[in-house]
Amino acid sequence: MLRKYLYKNMVEAGCDEAGRGCLAGPVTAAAVILPGNFRNPVLDDSKKLSEKERQLLRDLIIEKAVAWKVAFIDNREIDEMNILRASIKAMHIAIDGLEKTPEFLLIDGNRFFPYRSIKHETIIRGDGKFMSIAAASVLAKTFRDEYMEKLHIDFPQYGWDKNKGYPTAFHKAAIIKYGISPYHRRSFSLCDSQLKMKFGV
Repeated sequence: MLRKYLYKNMVEAGCDEAGRGCLAGPVTAAAVILPGNFRNPVLDDSKKLSEKERQLLRDLIIEKAVAWKVAFIDNREIDEMNILRASIKAMHIAIDGLEKTPEFLLIDGNRFFPYRSIKHETIIRGDGKFMSIAAASVLAKTFRDEYMEKLHIDFPQYGWDKNKGYPTAFHKAAIIKYGISPYHRRSFSLCDSQLKMKFGV
């Protein structure tokens, strides 16, 4: 089971993002404060969980959390500021939206810009170490996946219902064949030279 906290006597919020490496769609971040008595043996890094497990955990986290918030930064803003800054901005917005102000922030990864006067700790693979970060990971991924599935209705050619905007071979081939959509990140390398040669462009 993951650790409940870094500092026992502080109100900690876990923060994580989803969609950083995608070619299309927003980057999504979540911040979660869990109650001290929260327990769940299934909760883990969202990438290690099945879709069904993530959905069940999402409902449980929303029900049991002291506070939670999800924030999106769209592809246009990602192109303007770069993906690192966009990811951290999304985290800041999520933290700012919490109904309870945390005393300490647990951040997944190794980069973060200080949020106001609240101290923080960056933790590499933190979503597999701390429950609050794992909970944020689950919310960020499930809310973003849901958003990409809605976009898929209008842009089915890219397979976003399955790849969620990540750079799969199918997605890259669709970009070559159909061009880019309004939701693609123009600052990213959207297709590689091998695919271009295969499609003769």
